Formats: sequence, structure tokens, C-alpha cells
Amino acid sequence: MSKEKVVVGMSGGVDSSVAAWLLKEQGYDVIGVTMQIWQDEDTSSQEENGGCCGLSAVDDARRVAWDLGIPYYVMNFKEEFKSNVIDYFVEEYQKGRTPNPCIACNRYVKWESLLKRSLDIGADYIATGHYAQIDKLPNGRFALKKSVTAAKDQTYALYNLTQEQLSRTLMPVGAYSKDQIREIATQINLRVAHKPDSQEICFIPDNDYAGFIEENVGEKAPEGDFVDLDGKVIGRHKGITHYTVGQRKGLNLSMGYPVFVVEIRPESNEVVIGKGEDVFSTTLRAGHINWMSIDGIHGETKTVTAKIRYSHKGGTCTIQEVEDGLIECRFEEPQRAITPGQAVVFYDGDYVVGGGTIL
Repeated sequence: MSKEKVVVGMSGGVDSSVAAWLLKEQGYDVIGVTMQIWQDEDTSSQEENGGCCGLSAVDDARRVAWDLGIPYYVMNFKEEFKSNVIDYFVEEYQKGRTPNPCIACNRYVKWESLLKRSLDIGADYIATGHYAQIDKLPNGRFALKKSVTAAKDQTYALYNLTQEQLSRTLMPVGAYSKDQIREIATQINLRVAHKPDSQEICFIPDNDYAGFIEENVGEKAPEGDFVDLDGKVIGRHKGITHYTVGQRKGLNLSMGYPVFVVEIRPESNEVVIGKGEDVFSTTLRAGHINWMSIDGIHGETKTVTAKIRYSHKGGTCTIQEVEDGLIECRFEEPQRAITPGQAVVFYDGDYVVGGGTIL
């Protein structure tokens, strides 16, 4: 009987490297692949922009694959990354929203595109180094389960994977803590055992989002008015792409007390400013819902824990469908800086119920 074949997305980091080793130890026929997204750029640009997919990532992943004795390939996903991640990122900011490009990348590049190419070459599964687990539930559906280590859990950024994608995915790292993964890497002499984790968005290493957007569209975002909650003009802003809900730094407003961005209005090019308490809310609406552990709530109300950003500890809320495809979420306690464009992800215990995009 032939071994099941799995394509491991290798970023050159310790997590995906150990994932490849674990799967090989479990008896899979493992192939390493790095998704290169800056293929047509010069060497210095690739190195600068690369993050998890730049030249150093390719070099590290190739060396690890050699050490593990597995085949290794680089696949060009530049077109898919541009259309599904970069263009989306720019357009969302221009609309006054704050996108999460890693979620889009996971869904449309790391899974949809990589899975299709992997199946085309005869693979049974794809695998990544994400800190998450996948279970098949008694109702027959596949669902993400939180990693054993809450500090590194990455289920939030994976909430919109489809049932087909989950059924074809392996996530061996989710059963370990980060310290355990580094320990394994050290024991098997992986050269990336102590490589630091990448923190920033891979295509904006300097974190200058507005500068990146300006470079992409070829013009600066137009200046506009800062207004208070009553609509009174209190200053001028640099362009809405410079701001996000809850922001305090960089406003350059002397009000005599701390002020924050409460709302961004792209239609009037206004940024609404308020006090700290004004950025708290108990309700949100979300669209583009992806159900995971269940196939929907079918007109009922369900109590869940909801996370409104990756670092959010979560809050208890009730969710119900207010119209077709739209979910309203009511929190027991006010939540800070509910931000349009970000994801809200619903949990039932350790399992992802589903999630959507905050409107």
C-alpha cells in the first residue's frame, strides 16, 4: 500500500519545518513547497519584502528539506497573492475599513491555490505549521479546535476555511507548545530551531500601511476633516488610509484630554474623533459568514464566545441572523474598538463555530 502524500507549505520558519518532520515520522510521503510571491522582483526587493515568502525563506526551507531528505519545490503564487491579498488590502483601506490580509492569504492563497496545485500533482493533503487542530465532529462536519497553547493559537486567522479544505488539511503543530516545537527542532538539529518568528505583515515590513497604499495607487489619499461626535470640525487629517478605529497615536489633536478614532466615513472623507469611552460598543453586525462546526443557526439565537481581533481574549455574546447572510452579535460586556473590515470569530468552547467580516 502506497503512503499518503502530503504537501507541506514551508515558510523557512521553525513551525513549518517541524511540521514536515512530524509528518514524515508519522509515515506520510512528504513534499516541501514554498509559495513565492515576489518572484518577478529583483533580489533586494524580494529580501526586503519577503517575510514568510522571501528569498531567505526559500533558502532556509530548501536547506531544511535537504536535511529532512524530502523533495522541495518553489511555486509561484505572485498573481494569486496580488489579486486576493494586496489588491484587497488596498481597496479595504480606501473604503475606511481595516482588513486582515493574513486571513485572506490563508483562505485564497495558502489553501485554495496551494491545495488545488497539490491535488493536481497527486497529493492527498496539504499541511502547515499553524497552531491549530482539526477534528471531525459527530455531526460529520470538520472544525478547527484551538491549539493546546492559548498563547500561540491561530484559529482566529483560519476561520473561513471551507469543509473541503479542512478535510484535506493536516496541522501537526497544534498538539504542541511553541517551546516543545523549538525543543524538537533542536533535538533533530534543524538549522532554524532558534529563528525568530516574523511579526509584521509580510509585504509591509516597515508597517507603513499608508505609504504602501500610496505607492500602489500612485497618489496620496486626500486630506479631510477630523470631526467630533456632533459633526463639528476639529482639525484636518492626512487621508483616511492613515487611520483605524481605536487609534490614539498620530492624530496630532490638542483637545486637553486623550482622543481616539471612533469612526471613519469614506463617503464624506471624515474621521470621527471621541473620548476613550466612545470606542466601546456592545453590538456589531457581520457579513460574509463562514460556518464551520455547524451549518448555520437557522433563525435561532446562539450564545458563543466571540473574538474581534487576533489578540482579543474574546467576549460572551449572543448571535442571531438579522437578514439573509447577516449576523448580529450582542456582547454581555462592552468591547473596545470593534473595527469594520476585521474578522469576528465565534467559538463554542475550543471549537470554531464560524465567523465573518465586521461591517
